[in-house]
Amino acid sequence: MFGIFKKKSEKDKLRSLYEKLLKEAHSLSTTNRKMSDQKAFEADEIMKKIEQLS
Repeated sequence: MFGIFKKKSEKDKLRSLYEKLLKEAHSLSTTNRKMSDQKAFEADEIMKKIEQLS
């Protein structure tokens, strides 16, 4: 009921950022391959941070 007041953990924040970066990489893949690769690389770095927290 009071979940709206609960703060996100660091892991949850990183997961949402990871998903956002993957979506951006996918949408850029049809127009700008270089930017798409950059976003995919950033998402990979975020995944490494998530794994370190586990």
